[in-house]
Amino acid sequence: PPPLPLPSAMLTSRGPALCTALRRAAPGGLASFHSSARRCRAARVAVVLSGCGVYDGTEIHEASAVLVHLSRGGAEVQMYAPDVPQMHVIDHSKGQPAEAESRNVLVESARIARGKIASLAKLTTADHDAVIFPGGFGAAKNLSTFAVDGKDCKVNREVERVLKDFHKAGKPIGLCCISPVLAAKVLSGAEVTVGHEEEEGGKWPYAGTAGAIKELGAKHCVKEVTISFPAHVDTKNKVVTTPAFMCETALHHIFDGIGAMVKNVLKLTGK
Repeated sequence: PPPLPLPSAMLTSRGPALCTALRRAAPGGLASFHSSARRCRAARVAVVLSGCGVYDGTEIHEASAVLVHLSRGGAEVQMYAPDVPQMHVIDHSKGQPAEAESRNVLVESARIARGKIASLAKLTTADHDAVIFPGGFGAAKNLSTFAVDGKDCKVNREVERVLKDFHKAGKPIGLCCISPVLAAKVLSGAEVTVGHEEEEGGKWPYAGTAGAIKELGAKHCVKEVTISFPAHVDTKNKVVTTPAFMCETALHHIFDGIGAMVKNVLKLTGK
C-alpha cells in the first residue's frame, strides 16, 4: 500500500501522537489496516496436472485457460502432479498408443508448468486456499482408473488425499472437463457437471459420463459450456465444475467457461 500521508514530524515520533495520526488516517481504527492487509492477500491456488496432452494427460488448452484466469484474478499458483508412470502414451498425430514407450506423469506435467512443479505428495491444505484440476484423459487414466473401470474406478492415493483434505478444511475445489468424476468418486453426495446427459448429434460426445457420475452417488447437474451457464457451484461442498471440452464447441466458449469456474473458486476462498 502507499505510505500514509503523515506530516514529516510524525515519521520519527513515538507514543500517543503517532497513534492519533494513524487513527485519523484510518477511521476504522488501527485494526482496519490489519484487516485490509488480510483481505488483499492473494489467494494461493494449487493446480494439479496429469501429464501433457489431451489423450494421455492434461488437456493443454484447459490448463492454459486455468492459469490465465488465475493470473488475471491475482492468485499465487503452484503446480503439482503425481510422480507415477502414465497409464500409456498416445501418439497424438495418430490417436493410437505408442507401443513400448513409457512416460512419467510428473515429468510430462513439467512441460506445461515450465519446470516449476512439485510432486503431488507435497501438496497440503496449509499451503493453499484452493485446488483446481484441469481435465484431459489423464484425469481418467493417470489420476484415476475411470477410463478403464468407470464407476468401479480407483483414484490415485494422493489425489484422494488432496480432495478429502481440502473438503474437510472447507477450502474450494475446482474441476473441469472429465475431472469432476474424481470428486464424484471421493466426495459423497457432491454436485458436479460434465455438461449434458445426451449426445445430441455428437455435440456432447462424452455424455455417458453423466450416468457414471450418478452411479457413483453424486448429483449431476446439466449445464451449458457457454458463458451464460458455464459452471456449477456446489456451495455446500465448495466444489465448482464446468464442462469445458466435454462439449464440441468453439475454443473461446471453453476458455470463458473455465474462467467462470476459476472466478467462483477464487470467490469461495474469500480472498
